[in-house]
Amino acid sequence: MKKLKFLIFALAFSLLSHTIFAQETSDNKVIITGVRFAYPLVEKWIRDYTAINPKSQIIIETRTITDPQKYDLLIEAYEQDKEVKETREYISVARYALLPIANSKSAFAKEYGEKGLTEKTYKQIYFHDIYAEKDKTLPSDYTIYTRLQKAGAPVTFAKYFGYEQQNIKGKAIAGADEHLIKALLKDETGISYTIPGLAFDLQSRKAVDGITIIPVDFDGNGRVSKEEKLLDNLDQVLTGLEADKIKNVPVEYIHFSIGKHNANPEAKKFLLWVAANAEKDLRQFGYLKPDPKKLEHEKANLEKFAAIK
Repeated sequence: MKKLKFLIFALAFSLLSHTIFAQETSDNKVIITGVRFAYPLVEKWIRDYTAINPKSQIIIETRTITDPQKYDLLIEAYEQDKEVKETREYISVARYALLPIANSKSAFAKEYGEKGLTEKTYKQIYFHDIYAEKDKTLPSDYTIYTRLQKAGAPVTFAKYFGYEQQNIKGKAIAGADEHLIKALLKDETGISYTIPGLAFDLQSRKAVDGITIIPVDFDGNGRVSKEEKLLDNLDQVLTGLEADKIKNVPVEYIHFSIGKHNANPEAKKFLLWVAANAEKDLRQFGYLKPDPKKLEHEKANLEKFAAIK
């Protein structure tokens, strides 16, 4: 009889312990999804956060054609519609730039790697515009690779020059921004646009083998100077992009957001930590700092939101 009571007690204790553990795991679990090119940076933040919060379980569920059915935090690379923004709390953790690139073996890279792009040539090469004045001296032996689905990089790229994503010329590739790089490297006529973190090797700080970064008219004076052609080093490029009044380089924010209703408390904690600690990692991964005033304003709003039980 005593043995039976002991077995019943042991079983009950085991079930209770399992329930408590499962509840604790569920409470500490945070699911992140969104723009894929930001994952390496987000993974660094997850490692740093869980090092000091070991009970936290933060995972990235890779976005495919659509977002996962359930997630806590969304990271995006373009401004959302007003209706969406009203349902979520936002923090702008970084900015990214978009640079024109070409297969290093291409005739385009040989010519424009030296000559560079002005606003006029940029528009004529990359966009469909029936009203634009045509320059018949521009080459035609190049293949543009762009994104098929609506995404941060193509939306930002087109918007900066006064167009929409569907106005970008070329072959539309399904998948993530990394797939544009792969397609370009396989095609000796290939050109595209991408973020510094994909165009450059993050360790050597040099351009990825096989990719030529095309210089652009940064100051908008209608020509590309020797200084504007200095694109050999990622840190040098980022320093130049952080200067005031840079032209012909689309720049947009990376946003983290969380739903305003029934928000995961652990997700709130992680988001507050990111807001306070993100800046030190931005340059390493090829990003630009956010505007300090904008960041402080959004941090204050986030702190008020996080305090709500």
